[in-house]
Amino acid sequence: MGAFKAYDIRGIYNRDFNKDTAYKVGYFLPSLLKTDHVVVGRDVRLSSPEIHEYLVNGILDSGSDVWDLGLATTPMVYFATVFLKAEASVQITASHNPKEYNGLKISRKDAIPVGGDSGLKDLEKLVNEETVIVREKRGSVKDYSHVKEEYVKFLKSFCPDLSGMNISIDCSNGMSSLIIKDVLECDSIHYIYDTLDGSFPNHEPNPLEEKNCAAIKEETLKNNSDVGIIYDGDADRVMFIDEKGRFIQPDYITAVLGYYYAKKGLKGPSLVDVRTSRSTTEYLENIGFPPTLWKVGHAFAKMKIREIDGVFGGELAGHYYFRRDFFNCDSGILASLIVLNVVKSLKDEGKCLSQFIDSIVKYSNTGEVNFKLENKDDCIASLLEHFKEENPAKILSFDGYRIEFPDWWFSVRKSNTEPYLRIVLEARNEDEKEKKLKEIVDIIKQFK
Repeated sequence: MGAFKAYDIRGIYNRDFNKDTAYKVGYFLPSLLKTDHVVVGRDVRLSSPEIHEYLVNGILDSGSDVWDLGLATTPMVYFATVFLKAEASVQITASHNPKEYNGLKISRKDAIPVGGDSGLKDLEKLVNEETVIVREKRGSVKDYSHVKEEYVKFLKSFCPDLSGMNISIDCSNGMSSLIIKDVLECDSIHYIYDTLDGSFPNHEPNPLEEKNCAAIKEETLKNNSDVGIIYDGDADRVMFIDEKGRFIQPDYITAVLGYYYAKKGLKGPSLVDVRTSRSTTEYLENIGFPPTLWKVGHAFAKMKIREIDGVFGGELAGHYYFRRDFFNCDSGILASLIVLNVVKSLKDEGKCLSQFIDSIVKYSNTGEVNFKLENKDDCIASLLEHFKEENPAKILSFDGYRIEFPDWWFSVRKSNTEPYLRIVLEARNEDEKEKKLKEIVDIIKQFK
């Protein structure tokens, strides 16, 4: 698999891409986006300094300037793109992937993502086919590390009064460690893995895998916390643990966002991805945020939420988008501040987070189940053919398929960043869920 993906450039460093790729991306990006400057940030991965060096040199050799943020969360780069009125930005990160991975997330003016269908394929062609001609007048590097202070100030404006709250936080040794203690003001916050370490010594920075949440679950229970929070490697995603130590399926948190905005008196469209539970979509519909189901991935979500003028959006992967509050972009820390607002509000009413989640969950859901397959396309075609014969009520045919029946549904899609076929299935009860999942797995086994 190449490093140029649907949402970004990403892969195992020095296998899928290398410093020469980074240099050429830097060189060709300014001409592609018609700009003379590029905002650059980087995460703490061990390969990020080398990628940063070559990316920056490529930009400079194109005659363009680098507005350097230094170490940054990915949402901080989005913020900087808008705050500085920049025409282009690059964050060096592989987000939640293991330590041997790295990548580049590219945005244009207004933090609009550059994805496969919006410039990334053109950039790949330039990198692979065009010749670098170093400009006589080289660009210069300008220090914009002060943007971190502005971003912290922005985030603090969403922070509720946390007096009386008890919170546990796992920073995954990732980029949330850079700013979270400057944002939150509370006497009872228990941090773990809160030092920057690009080798991720404690667990992989992917909180969607529950094995990586073992420590924060334990910490939440040990500290009698009202909520546990765990960020991914670049702090654009976040997951939550309730006060009982249970992992909260991330699409249910989209309903929590709806509760927050409804309390503020807002109504309007919301955005969810194609894997989202009916528990969430029905709740959002009922409180005045009719949901639009759309493709998985930040590059798709950010464009769609603009198109529908959505108030907010959420994905099963733990990305949460904010149309008005954050330039249509995702921010794990901003999402966690909004959830903390809700947890505080519930606590003031004598309620807890688990009660709210349990009140909205009406169906039995598998979460995302992954199958490593070579022949994914034929498998998907076989699943579609098989379940079409059962006369589904609806078939959504973007980003794989979501096939809906009155009492159950499932989605099947290929990962855009990893070699997996992904299944989510939901039914009215546990028995029906297990029965239908076995039916699907039996078909998938034929392609292993």
